[in-house]
Amino acid sequence: MGNGGGDPDHWVCVLYQDLYSTIMQLTDLPADVPAGFMDREMSSGDGWPHVLSENLARCRVFVPLLSRRYFASEMCGREWYAFNERQLQVQAVDGREVSAIVPALWTGIDYTQLPDSVRHLHLDHSSFGDRYATNGIYGLMKLRRLRDEYEEAVFTLAQRIVQVAEQTALPPSRPRDYEHTPSAFRPRGEGPRRIHLTVAAPTRHTLPEDRDPGSYGDDAQDWNPYHSESTRPLPAIAQELIRSLDYRITVSSFDDEDTDTTPGEAGPGPDGKAEARPGILLVDRWALTDDERRRRLRDFDRVSRPWISAIVPWNRADLQCHGERGKQLTATLEETLPHILERGRRTDCRIAVNGVPTLKAFTDVLPAVVAHSTRQYLKHAEAHPPPGPHVPRPRLMGPVQPPYPAGEPDDEGEA
Repeated sequence: MGNGGGDPDHWVCVLYQDLYSTIMQLTDLPADVPAGFMDREMSSGDGWPHVLSENLARCRVFVPLLSRRYFASEMCGREWYAFNERQLQVQAVDGREVSAIVPALWTGIDYTQLPDSVRHLHLDHSSFGDRYATNGIYGLMKLRRLRDEYEEAVFTLAQRIVQVAEQTALPPSRPRDYEHTPSAFRPRGEGPRRIHLTVAAPTRHTLPEDRDPGSYGDDAQDWNPYHSESTRPLPAIAQELIRSLDYRITVSSFDDEDTDTTPGEAGPGPDGKAEARPGILLVDRWALTDDERRRRLRDFDRVSRPWISAIVPWNRADLQCHGERGKQLTATLEETLPHILERGRRTDCRIAVNGVPTLKAFTDVLPAVVAHSTRQYLKHAEAHPPPGPHVPRPRLMGPVQPPYPAGEPDDEGEA
């Protein structure tokens, strides 16, 4: 094998061609039907973001080449998020878990350092051999004496790709706008990101008598306003989407929260200790029909911190959310949460507080709300230094005496 002429992606292209040829041999695909896609095939003048989005929306298997460099790439993080969102959409619609991501080790990696958004993946590479697990495909390629093991790894990986493609029914989706697709990996050097989701919704037992109970369950977290589109509760969908953005998320029902805690000021962290963190209030307008809950939500709004955002889902197919009753619910919402709603309308994701009418609109706006809450938290939250003795920072000291006798002018003639 050559040295690639200094091209950092040379060896990836070699692997792609070898996989492509092997997959063609393992399937009955016609010669004129492409067996795969690699964004390296495009030049900068080919409208590559659109072409990339099109392929991410219809490919049947996603093969990330795992390495430290991969998880540091925003572009790779966007591709991962876009493909994984398709899997989550299938799970939301019919409750069927789909796993069409086939990861391959490009280099050896420290599994303890994987982003939280990928820890759910099954990464058992024992069938590829010990050298593959230690060195990755790149290591097998670079060492001529391991050529046989490289070819075996390629064949095993190709078999796995074909198997997943044939057994996993992942439908195509509408292409995502690549430029506005978030990354599934947090920026390099950034520590774990945490966020809290609060669900303010009634249960089937606390609904007004005239409200259709089809969207509700025994707990607020069973709320499913898009039940005509999805079989899963909305908080569960939100939790999966936020986790796929490399966040550690906690969820609670508003009715169960401590009213003595300022929203966004402090709450239970993973170790049980109080900690501040960004937050999102997922609110059903029908929750405001209860006088006590409405009072507590008004108090929540009054003391909420700048990093608390709201999302107001509603189903445009729900006739009870239209007409005079819908106007009344909206007016009550405006009166109850004026501060949070006003902050939301000053952002690019104002649809979140104006009303999110479909599940697709919800999954589109949620990442933007998460990013906004995080930015506000980093901007406004008080920094707490780590425990330990205080060490004064060194400071540059100027002269203790003026550079000229008192009363004499300086170089510009001022006394």
